[in-house]
Amino acid sequence: MCFYTYFVWYFYLFLKIFSDIFAFVSRERLHFRFDTPKGTAYESVKIAIETGYRHIDGALIYYNEHEVGQAIRDKITDGTVKREDIFYCGKLWNTFHPPELVRPTLEKTLTTLQLDYVDLYIIGLPMAFKPGDEFYPNDESGKWLYHETDLCATWEALEACKDAGLVKSLGVSNFNKRQLELILNKPGLKHKPVSNQVFSLSHSSLYFCSLFFFL
Repeated sequence: MCFYTYFVWYFYLFLKIFSDIFAFVSRERLHFRFDTPKGTAYESVKIAIETGYRHIDGALIYYNEHEVGQAIRDKITDGTVKREDIFYCGKLWNTFHPPELVRPTLEKTLTTLQLDYVDLYIIGLPMAFKPGDEFYPNDESGKWLYHETDLCATWEALEACKDAGLVKSLGVSNFNKRQLELILNKPGLKHKPVSNQVFSLSHSSLYFCSLFFFL
């Protein structure tokens, strides 16, 4: 067979595998836990700090902020680093977008870490789940329960947290161009996002991100 035939065949096979995986995930409504075995986060962060790492990316939903905070405090206590040497990034999860939940959620992270502030706090995703005790709320059929979110209202609540000294800088994650503009063009904007942490981003959004945040 010619190269074109092989290409078409393998491309079809790739699409078939991808569609099967997507169908399985959609059908089972899988969600992912990021928690680590007990003690591993503590040891990993201690070794990382001893090695020279200073930027630590964490989140309430990782279920290990207590260990991360303990490791940071221990390395401060033994003189390896000072608090200002560490740059800690935390994340606001999807179920805590309503403005009245933003500060209590950040304060919970600070209490768990036993730190006075975080260096960066970001909106983890531009979509919201139904507020409640479950990080991945489902209905009776197993489908995720989404919640209408006002990103500008959420951002204003984050700005209040910064003004209160609970966080040094604010950012977003996985925002596209339109969502970034929504924040940047918000009337009365007090604090611009300093970063857009991304897992997958289109070239146009990446260009926009670099143009407005990193240049």
